[in-house]
Amino acid sequence: MNSSEAASDQNNCGICSSSLTTEQGQAIFTAECSHCFHYPCIANNVQHGNLYCPICRAKWNKDNVPFQVSPPQNNNSAAIPPHIPFPSQQQTRWYQYPSMQEPEYPPEPPTFSDDEPLQSSTSPIQSLVPRKITLKTHTESSAISAAESSPNFPVLVSIRAPHLNDSEGHGRTPIDLVTVLDVSGSMRGTKISLLKQAVTFVIENLGPSDRLSIVSFSSSSRRVFPLQRMSVDGRESAILAIESLRAGGATNIAEGLKKGTKVLEDRRERNPVSSIILLSDGKDTYNTTANRLLNQLPDSIRSSNTQQETPVHTFGFGYDHDPSIMHAISDVSGGTFSFIESVEMIQDSFALCIGGLLSVVAQEVRLTVRSASPGVKILAIPSGRHVNEISTEGQQGVVHVGNMYAEEEKQFLVYLTVPESSAPQAHTKTSLLEVLCMYKYLASNELMEVQGEKIEILRPEVCSPAEKTVSLEVDRQRNRILVAEAIAEAQRLAEIGNLEGAQALLAQRKEILSTSTAAQAGDFHSNLFETELREMMDRMASMKLYKRTGRAYALSGLSSHKLQRATARKCRRVSHSGGFEGRKASGASSGATPGESPAAVGAFETPAMVRMVEKSQKRNQPAPDQV
Repeated sequence: MNSSEAASDQNNCGICSSSLTTEQGQAIFTAECSHCFHYPCIANNVQHGNLYCPICRAKWNKDNVPFQVSPPQNNNSAAIPPHIPFPSQQQTRWYQYPSMQEPEYPPEPPTFSDDEPLQSSTSPIQSLVPRKITLKTHTESSAISAAESSPNFPVLVSIRAPHLNDSEGHGRTPIDLVTVLDVSGSMRGTKISLLKQAVTFVIENLGPSDRLSIVSFSSSSRRVFPLQRMSVDGRESAILAIESLRAGGATNIAEGLKKGTKVLEDRRERNPVSSIILLSDGKDTYNTTANRLLNQLPDSIRSSNTQQETPVHTFGFGYDHDPSIMHAISDVSGGTFSFIESVEMIQDSFALCIGGLLSVVAQEVRLTVRSASPGVKILAIPSGRHVNEISTEGQQGVVHVGNMYAEEEKQFLVYLTVPESSAPQAHTKTSLLEVLCMYKYLASNELMEVQGEKIEILRPEVCSPAEKTVSLEVDRQRNRILVAEAIAEAQRLAEIGNLEGAQALLAQRKEILSTSTAAQAGDFHSNLFETELREMMDRMASMKLYKRTGRAYALSGLSSHKLQRATARKCRRVSHSGGFEGRKASGASSGATPGESPAAVGAFETPAMVRMVEKSQKRNQPAPDQV
């Protein structure tokens, strides 16, 4: 900051950013840290007991903060800035605010039922041939000898969502999206500039059937922009609303989320897909623990029902945010938590997220597996955050998957008890499982059912070496679960100060992984998982480093593994081969090798996500005459 900028900041209120000159007739409060504020601004900021400076975060002595005294009154009506009306359904143009003055909004309506009506063409698009989810299955080995039983035999069931009608997303399912943005004092300068740029990118990639609302929060929250369609006028209005944001005040995440949720709860009409994006760079000033904050959130984002929840995708910006709270919010709502470690990656992180949100093709996805033979019982289905139920004494298992992005794949290991074979003939088969997937296909709004092939296994008298060969697909998934469990346990140990134990655990699991069948065969994803463990060990080298980056990195990784869905954890660049260079993580950290398909980069990225990130990176590339 140069001297003129510093002088300008000293002459403006640290909360509303408008002038502190006494000619305006407002009382001025100078804090013990020397920062100045309008008396009404700071009085409102500390009404809940917040005694931290919104600018430098210094803690004030409560004896030096005389806010119990009523502020001086002034009847100079000329001091009141002009009222700027809020856009209505009939008036969709946003108002350009003076660049140096905090916009003054009118009182908010009691309910947010002023959402713009859906575009008439958002009725279901009838496809000539509905595209179906595909099912694939793999057994750990192709045979178990007839005289043997297996008490814990793994079977892999994979479900893959269909692709979009076209790569540009024409005819895709529209979304209602609410962005809940931190505009507290710590977001000043480069941070809020890059945030505006990133949200503008989101706005530019929404279609005329999509609707967007913008909520900002600092000490309190405000709906800055109502839920409106992103038509040409809607986009222009939304961008102007984003440009009007000013940073100042404390951090009240709960109030921001409650306001964002209210926008979705009060809307009169609903697009088929809805979600909230939450970004914050600081610790919640009013709620210091995750439980305290979660208890204030509406039921609609704390639902354990994956068919009804409103996912909140959270983004922790920089090193000063609270990853435990941000992860807890995403986890309880069914969203993802991304760690934006460097300011430059904020737009790419948003791009990764909306690349998925704008490609939802199936909802209410439910996977059912049933025992196909007497004595075959389902023991366990490790499914992360996806709720699973095993019933009828192990005869049936159900996994509630929720929504799926285009070409997204979810894999579940089903552990079985397999009895000895009673059949007298050699090389008979034992039927293990029947597989069924039910879901709502959004392109036609049809309920679909896909029946998989019956899973069988050979039962020879003696298994040949080939029949004992371990499936790479099964082993890869087993490695992924091993890594996820290792990170969760290491993170628990780190939280109680046992970094040595955490490091030892990670090293042990890395050794197990490196000697696995898949890793020994050079499996790409198993190598990614090994790199992820190594990165986690590096970030647990000291408690200082763990608190600075390790905790957020671990929780973002756990979020990704629990949902088998990509999250951002590292800055990435597009390589000449079309893949990503540099470390990154979306379930694993790695870069692409030359000639590799970008869709294969990362454990959980979908083609639509990759395309959106590439679009973001191309947008930020300097023009040839600027290089």
